[in-house]
Amino acid sequence: MSDTEEQPETWLIDMDGVLIRDDTALPGSEDFIHQLREQKRQFLVLTNNAIYTRRDLAAHLSEVGINIPEDRIWTSAVATAQFVSNQMPDASAYVIGEAGLKTALHDVGYTLTSTNPDFVVLGESRTYSFQNITEAVRLVNQGARFIVTNPDATAPSAEGPLPATGSVAALITEATGKNPYFVGKPNPIMIRSALNRLGAHSKSTAMVGDRMDTDVVAGIEAGLITYLVLTGSTNRQDVSEYAYRPNKIVESIADLMGTIESS
Repeated sequence: MSDTEEQPETWLIDMDGVLIRDDTALPGSEDFIHQLREQKRQFLVLTNNAIYTRRDLAAHLSEVGINIPEDRIWTSAVATAQFVSNQMPDASAYVIGEAGLKTALHDVGYTLTSTNPDFVVLGESRTYSFQNITEAVRLVNQGARFIVTNPDATAPSAEGPLPATGSVAALITEATGKNPYFVGKPNPIMIRSALNRLGAHSKSTAMVGDRMDTDVVAGIEAGLITYLVLTGSTNRQDVSEYAYRPNKIVESIADLMGTIESS
């Protein structure tokens, strides 16, 4: 790697599996964020989680000892709201999702309605209802554009995997024949929106994640330096299953402390 690659100016950091796991701060996460702030490095914490608002996530991270302002958190819900607003400002959407998605859409001036909406926007929820899914199918068939916050098929829980946005999106697609547009990782548009939020350049930005099929591939496709940490869902032996590689594999985010240096 070149000197520039060894000292990224900007950092995009996945949340689950990198900073926290099972509501516990992972080794080095508190120190890493503290060091970024001390060195005045630009950074955003990225997550495909569209359930919670950025304020809620900031509060949750604070509870486990990681102090991150809400304006340093970038969710698939916020990226989705920005995307649809850029496509069609001040429009309307029928939303299946929680506060994180609904708040993000309100913040960009969207009207949430089931009456002739411009978009059907599907996000993560713990209370998917057959009635809401049926309504989404009806509206997509009537011409509403179909947008999904992220393609994750399952979400973790203490009892085991739960159906998530990708699974529900597949159900709606099967019923309508219409494929959605996914905004969250691995779509590099989420990375690009984060870079635009920071006014950063891809060549001097690092992506730190725990998944090859979302974090690393999105970073590669957006032209970022990519780091894979092994504190989440990926084991070292899993990497060989993919046709692409991160720039570096480390045990935890603690091993990246040396890449943050004073300007």
